[in-house]
Amino acid sequence: MDLPKQIDALFRENSELAKSITEQIHKLAPIVSKEIGREKIKIMNFCGSHEWVTTHYGLRALMPETVELIPGPGCPVCVTPSSDIENVIKLAMEGYTVYTFGMFQVTTVKHYKKDEVGSLAAARALGADVRIVYSFVDAIEDAKKSGKPSVFFGIGFETTTPSYAVLFEKEKVPKNLLFYSSLKLTAPAAEFAVRLHKSKGLVPVSGVIGPGHVSSIIGAISWDFFPREYKIPAVVTGFEPIDVLAGVLKILQDLHSGDITYTNLEYKRVVKYQGNVYAQVEINKVFKLVDAIWRGIGSIPKSGLDLREEYSMYNAREQLGIKEKPWDYDLPPGCRCNEVTLGIAYPTDCPMFMKACTPARPWGPCMVSMEGACAVWARFGSTERITKIVSEVK
Repeated sequence: MDLPKQIDALFRENSELAKSITEQIHKLAPIVSKEIGREKIKIMNFCGSHEWVTTHYGLRALMPETVELIPGPGCPVCVTPSSDIENVIKLAMEGYTVYTFGMFQVTTVKHYKKDEVGSLAAARALGADVRIVYSFVDAIEDAKKSGKPSVFFGIGFETTTPSYAVLFEKEKVPKNLLFYSSLKLTAPAAEFAVRLHKSKGLVPVSGVIGPGHVSSIIGAISWDFFPREYKIPAVVTGFEPIDVLAGVLKILQDLHSGDITYTNLEYKRVVKYQGNVYAQVEINKVFKLVDAIWRGIGSIPKSGLDLREEYSMYNAREQLGIKEKPWDYDLPPGCRCNEVTLGIAYPTDCPMFMKACTPARPWGPCMVSMEGACAVWARFGSTERITKIVSEVK
């Protein structure tokens, strides 16, 4: 029995199952729309991978008019503030070896100005020692060999954080390697986005699709505040198209029944309700909660992580006297990445999309990362692809 192939066939290639779920969504959606008194049932995904699946497989085209699938702030590269990138560029230009993954081509707010070094890629082109690594382990091994003053640019959500924490806790990090933390936490940002839609008088978010990767660490329980405090259904799903369709159907079923008390867990083949307790303990040993700036959005309370005092000798901010700058709008002129990541606008609403801003020449951060909504829409949002998928299922 080839289990991986069976799983692939079930969640990706089972068009009959996809058709059945889609039909149930179409039957239930108008009923729910009337019951909750909204013309649109707005469902927010948080993870960039979910946005990739939604767009790549044309799932929006399968939805009834009453269901709207919107992206959320689930791309760590997209939400890393310009000030952090600027600080790390400065260190690279001052002679530090900088290790990074995911942030090499991400530009600062001033990248379009002639005399600015607007990215780590530009810094390396000018002679700075910027090295792309696949993991923190690679940076540690390389820093040990070089012995040079070095800085690791730590980004990501709860998924990558345990890989940092364990290495600090096990004393594997060399003294010449400092850690610049730009780590973010998902739940506070998701809550911020949902509250923002309501405060702006927009159609409220009616359901949330929680990130599968992150939830494998923090558990489905971490999203329970949505059903308990906001009476919004939440479901943690996997990353195949049928996973997402099943998540949409479950949200509609919860809205219809009114039984909204806890987070649904569709992704049981990977995620546990309590999450990975060992990883959570390791994170809490090494990192502390801090307020964090999200790019184009501003400061969200207790939405970031930085090294605890016990590990301050590795903290690049503390050791090098880097002070947090007061937040100011940190996107280049005309860029609407902040609205896209908050689900307020779609990439096509931005006048720069696929004009001044393309995958080959990105203007804003959402066009750089493969998980950025603009990059996803640019690569996989073609009418031809969507039409083909719809014809296979309908």
